[in-house]
Amino acid sequence: MKRSVTCISVLMLGASCVFVRKAKVPAAPVHEADVLTVFLTGNELGALKPCGCSSGQLGGLDRRSAILNTVPREARLIVDTGALVESDSEQDLIKFNVMVRAFDLLDYDLVNLTDRDIEMVRNLGLLDEIGSVFNVISPRQPADVAVPAKFSKRLSLNGKAALITVATFDAKSGQIEQIGELFATQPDVQTVNILILNHCDTATIAAVAQSVPTVDCLVCPADSDEPRLISDPNSRSLVFSVGRFGRKVCRLRIIPVKDELKLGFGAIPVKEALPQEPDLVQLYKDYQQFVKEANLLEKYWRLPLDNGLEYVGSKPCKPCHAYEYEKWGSKGHARAYATLERVGSQYDPECVVCHVIGIKYESGFISEQKTGHLKDVGCETCHGPGSEHIKTPGAAKTAEPKMRCLDCHTPEQSPDYAGDEQGYLEKIVHWREPNSTDDVKRKGNVKDSM
Repeated sequence: MKRSVTCISVLMLGASCVFVRKAKVPAAPVHEADVLTVFLTGNELGALKPCGCSSGQLGGLDRRSAILNTVPREARLIVDTGALVESDSEQDLIKFNVMVRAFDLLDYDLVNLTDRDIEMVRNLGLLDEIGSVFNVISPRQPADVAVPAKFSKRLSLNGKAALITVATFDAKSGQIEQIGELFATQPDVQTVNILILNHCDTATIAAVAQSVPTVDCLVCPADSDEPRLISDPNSRSLVFSVGRFGRKVCRLRIIPVKDELKLGFGAIPVKEALPQEPDLVQLYKDYQQFVKEANLLEKYWRLPLDNGLEYVGSKPCKPCHAYEYEKWGSKGHARAYATLERVGSQYDPECVVCHVIGIKYESGFISEQKTGHLKDVGCETCHGPGSEHIKTPGAAKTAEPKMRCLDCHTPEQSPDYAGDEQGYLEKIVHWREPNSTDDVKRKGNVKDSM
């Protein structure tokens, strides 16, 4: 396989090439003898790392090497099943480039390119560069993009040659019988055949098992964030999905038992306690710089507000609501933007959206320089735009406090929120008694919005 220091430019930024520093090769780990390992990831969907707004989050490319490097190169195969990003937005174009560089640093052997990935490769003109970093396969074979449908790696297992073949197939348009052509048998060679499908239902799984008995493992598209073993763990052909967002790394262990090879499936969580790879930490900083230079905050698509309303920020509320304003100022929401500045994410709209007022709407947050008064999670986050309320000294009512907590306190960004909604609500109490949190919850229909 061709390996070199790669130079992949972020084309839409007009940026100069950023050279990838190859990750340092760690000392060979202590490895279980006579076992081969296939690591599988996929469905990254642009998740370079967890948002970091709370503890206990899983994932992060910078911590993945701590898992992959538990097995020496001569006893492993590292595969990504595809879906590197979620859309064709400008930010996802940047992420696609970063993801390719990350897979290089992580020493991936193979990446399966989905239809969207192929379109990204075509639009960015990156196929030649990607081919110089790692092997690629794809179920889609357009005339203008030559990508093979399979890849094989020869390893040694228990003193004998072992051939691991990974193939990909378009189950929506191809004939199941064609799959057999992807896997060749070789005399005196132990083989493990892994098939990545772009469509996987009960009928397809059964058809593959019946028509192509040489397939040892089927990898289906993810239907949840968690990896899932679909088949019986002791079945002849394992069927599983790898999950989404890189929270766990799937591990397929190949173990010789008498004259057969047994497969064992498991998933390893990418925990925040794992050590970070410095080169991948730097790569994420490069990504933050690319996002800043692309000025994505100001390009954020915004909706108009009804009835000519505008956001005015929290400070104009103080003259009439001094107690509430001061109490709010002592809470974490009043310092939400500063948490982004500490980690360098204040230019990333995917992060900023939950740390400012009204970024999704006209007159909402644009940037610290242009709309600094709309920083932080302020009054209008819950009460709505306050322009008319301010102009009419309270005659025009704002909305009742509606806590759209789940817009930001998602399982991905705030894993402890679900099940402890009342505890989180207590953290933002800034109103006078006799109002209780239960009363505010009732008025604001918090229960209905959770």
